[in-house]
Amino acid sequence: MIYHIAAAAALLVATPAFAQEAEADSKPVTVSGSVALVTDYRFRGVSQTDKELAVQGGLTVTHESGLYGGVWASNLAGWGTFGGSNTELDLIAGYKLPVGEGTLDVGLTWYMYPGGADTTDFAEPYVKLGGTIGPVSLLAGIAYAPKQEALGNFSNTPQSRGQKQDNLYLWGDISGGIPQTPITLKAHIGYSDGNPGLGPNGTSVAPTGTYWDWLVGADAALGTVVLGVAYVDTDISKAESAYLLPNFSSTKNGSSIAEGTILFSVSASF
Repeated sequence: MIYHIAAAAALLVATPAFAQEAEADSKPVTVSGSVALVTDYRFRGVSQTDKELAVQGGLTVTHESGLYGGVWASNLAGWGTFGGSNTELDLIAGYKLPVGEGTLDVGLTWYMYPGGADTTDFAEPYVKLGGTIGPVSLLAGIAYAPKQEALGNFSNTPQSRGQKQDNLYLWGDISGGIPQTPITLKAHIGYSDGNPGLGPNGTSVAPTGTYWDWLVGADAALGTVVLGVAYVDTDISKAESAYLLPNFSSTKNGSSIAEGTILFSVSASF
């Protein structure tokens, strides 16, 4: 849901030794985490770091019952600063349970922007269903943020202050390893439906109202280290993003922060 490419890859692709897995399974509480360096932090296809490098990391505590909680963080720049914050901090809690041959994951992400302007944080519940078909892993998800002021439309009028909007995000992921190699191929598609303009701090989770984002790529697992490459893009046109300028363009060359790009990543899990 949260399209944090390198961090997710480190947890999903890395494969510890069987003895380590057995030891972890015997404990009622396990702690896992990841760190990553990515050439651009793309959240649902839109750059949150002004098309520059990002350092990211996360930590998750899981109980054998299926309950879990965690934190994830990344640096920000440009459009993604949400009123001046240079950091995104996500607090995550949820519950996983087996459903047939798959796993149902129900939880909530609280998006925080420490040091940013007022009215930037928002909550987004999600539901994910994952499973495998042969060598292929599949995941489908729905994230719905109910009406909140951080997601509202805003203009310099008294009438717009305090306005609230909601946001819906639907997505699907597919991945599969190439036999006899450390390489995993992956793909993602997502659909956003939310605020058709700027929020109270000049930003928006779905800046053009509705749009699609997608990703195709590959990961190479070298022990606990994962090297990744992916192409990320959206269907946000120049005309649709024009009214969001200059916020919606790179400060270096004026190019759109939602246009297609190739991302590289190095991540590690522990």
